[in-house]
Amino acid sequence: MNLANLLVRAGRCFGKHSAVAAGPRVVVDYETLAARVAALAGALRSRYGLQPGDRVALAMKNCPAYLEVLFGAWHAGLVAVPVNAKLSAPEVQYILDNSGARMCFVTSHLAEAVRPLVQGVATLEQVIAVEDAAYGELFGGEPVGVRERAPADPAWLFYTSGTTGKPKGATLTHRNLAAMISGYFSDVDPLQPGEGILHAAPMSHGSGLYALPYVAVGGLHIIPDSGGFDPDEIFDLLAVHERVSFFAAPTMVRRLTAAALRSKPDVHNLKTVTYGGGPMYVEDLREAMEVFGNRFVQIYGQGESPMTITAMSKLAHAQSDSPDYQHRLASVGRPQTLVEVSVMDADNAPLPPGEVGEVCVRGDIVMPGYWNNPEASAEALADGWLHTGDMGCFDEQGFLYLKDRSKDVIISGGTNVYPREVEEVLLAHHAVAEVAVLGDADPEWGEVVVAFVVPAGDTPVAATDLDDHCVQHIARFKRPRRYYFVDDLPKNAYGKVLKRSLRERLQAESAVLV
Repeated sequence: MNLANLLVRAGRCFGKHSAVAAGPRVVVDYETLAARVAALAGALRSRYGLQPGDRVALAMKNCPAYLEVLFGAWHAGLVAVPVNAKLSAPEVQYILDNSGARMCFVTSHLAEAVRPLVQGVATLEQVIAVEDAAYGELFGGEPVGVRERAPADPAWLFYTSGTTGKPKGATLTHRNLAAMISGYFSDVDPLQPGEGILHAAPMSHGSGLYALPYVAVGGLHIIPDSGGFDPDEIFDLLAVHERVSFFAAPTMVRRLTAAALRSKPDVHNLKTVTYGGGPMYVEDLREAMEVFGNRFVQIYGQGESPMTITAMSKLAHAQSDSPDYQHRLASVGRPQTLVEVSVMDADNAPLPPGEVGEVCVRGDIVMPGYWNNPEASAEALADGWLHTGDMGCFDEQGFLYLKDRSKDVIISGGTNVYPREVEEVLLAHHAVAEVAVLGDADPEWGEVVVAFVVPAGDTPVAATDLDDHCVQHIARFKRPRRYYFVDDLPKNAYGKVLKRSLRERLQAESAVLV
């Protein structure tokens, strides 16, 4: 089993179907894309000597070359390591080093930051920008056939972080991703050849994962010229391309709704908006449905069970005559067809509907473990279940409601921010003695990062100084949006910071503002 065969099949069955569009312009069909990928795979194997199982990183913003590199790596029997293009150079370096990547493909905006890493990452041999002539030269050689891989072989290292803040590579196999594709067809959105997916969210994450079912049916991949999310650009593209769907974080849905209320665009070509990756407020969802109609599907998943734990269908969104409708919109849907989902207590015993416990998952979609991290793998996969760290409960109809995240992960704009990582950066500042980072509810971003800071001695410290310090060491989106300077942090008898008390303070301040 090799996922590269999806594209080989598409090239044969849907050869003249449009495969990739750059904005409004179709740039390649499936026959040509499949041929280019086979040639790229040949260059990776013959010119650079890459062997099956070697890792190739993609530190790229969304661009037409993304699918070429992703499928070229698989075609050659390699493991793809997509990297969030918003990360700082040290964060990219950690992922390259941890994964043991031998090559890294970049878009030009990251080339200057990533190329020097060849000196700092022992395994890294080449950094190639997809806009450069060197990339074009890779397609001049002999194409090769697909290198056979076993279903359990790694295909995609999905880097996510735990409570320590150190990224962990969730090892997604060819079997895992095949199960995700099946789950998309059965529980998210059945597809027909020629339908389009608009990649406005990062292809290093959910949008890239959802590219796979579209390749399977010969669908069109639409890459915005901006390489990202811009509501007006999306509306312009909907005027050009037909039967278009896309994946969006809740904050993107809110921004899209606000823009549509201003500009009143024609969205008749919009088929489906699949949202997930963070909390969606019910009122925001209702407003979006009033603006766009019944076009919404919700999914809940994690990098360790990619995009595939629960789903709430268009039908469930539309059943407004149900007495539980308002409450049900606050759920994350029902378990997807190909997974088992259980809410368990501290002894790993399943709980009945209405009782809150940890959400646990098992099935072919669940990763076999973290890359080179047996301890974290054993903890996450105890007793054969993926322990998500999310707390929730089922209702009597099988809808899952998330209540809290036991791991304290902050989800801001659909992107995970891990408090300890930010805390460690702030503690490196000479004027910071102690710090606690947590998330606060925000109507636009879902959550924003806030920091409670105890200054070191009598040394004054300004929020702007801490902001500049954070930007130098971590991605901009991870920095705190607000700082609270306090004399001390609340702690229990063992010296552990009581973040619950800090959350209560934030809630009290929010109540006063209301």
